[in-house]
Amino acid sequence: MTFTRYAIYYVPPNQAEWSRFASSWLGWDLHEGQPLDHPTGTDLDVAAITEVPRKYGLHATIKPPFRLAAGMSADGLADRFADFAAQAAPVTLEGLSLTRLGRFLALCPTGDQLALNRLAFNCVRDLDDFRAPASTAELEKRRAGGLSAAQEQALVSWGYPYVGDSFRFHITLSGKRPKADLPAIEAFLQERLLPKLPAPFVIDDLALVGEDSNGRFHLIHRQALSG
Repeated sequence: MTFTRYAIYYVPPNQAEWSRFASSWLGWDLHEGQPLDHPTGTDLDVAAITEVPRKYGLHATIKPPFRLAAGMSADGLADRFADFAAQAAPVTLEGLSLTRLGRFLALCPTGDQLALNRLAFNCVRDLDDFRAPASTAELEKRRAGGLSAAQEQALVSWGYPYVGDSFRFHITLSGKRPKADLPAIEAFLQERLLPKLPAPFVIDDLALVGEDSNGRFHLIHRQALSG
C-alpha cells in the first residue's frame, strides 16, 4: 500500500481488552485497516461523536503526520525509526484517566511524565530530516487557533506547535462536542472503558503508521523500546 503521510504513534496492543473496546468505540482498526462496529447498549450517537478522530484509529501522537522530504524513502524512515527505538527506553506511568481537553475527551496518563515527554521530543527531533517542510496553508491552519510564542517557534522548527513544553500525550476518544453532551459520553465511558484501563500504564513500543489515500491510518510495524 502506498501512503501519503507517515507518523509515529503509540498504538495500544490490540490484544488488551481496553484497547479492543476503545478501537470499537472509534470504529477503525489500525492493525487490520478495517472499520469496526461501534459498541452497543447506548443511545449515544457514537458514529457522530467519533467521526473526526476515527480515521486516525486508537493512538497517541508521538511524531505527528508528515510527508516524506525529497530524497527520503519509506524504507529509510523505517530503518531510522528502528534505530531510534533500539536506543529509547520504555516508560512506565501510574495509569490513564478520562480527561476533558477543551470540548473533546481523551485518555491522559497519570504520574510523572518527564520521561514520556522526553521520549516524544527526541522522536520528533531525531526523525525530522525525513519530514518535508509544512506548506504555507498548513502553517496558517495551525496558527488560526492562536499560538503562544513557544508554540509558534515549535511550528517553525518542527512543523507542529505542540512539541516540547507544549506536548501533552493523549489518546483521543471524541471530536469536539457541545459541552452539554460531554457528561453523558463521560458516563458511558466511565462505566464501560475505565474499569478495563491498565495500571500501571507501560509504553514499551512505538508504531510507524501511514495514511492511505482516503485519509485512514494503518499500522505499518511496531518497534520495541529497548534502550
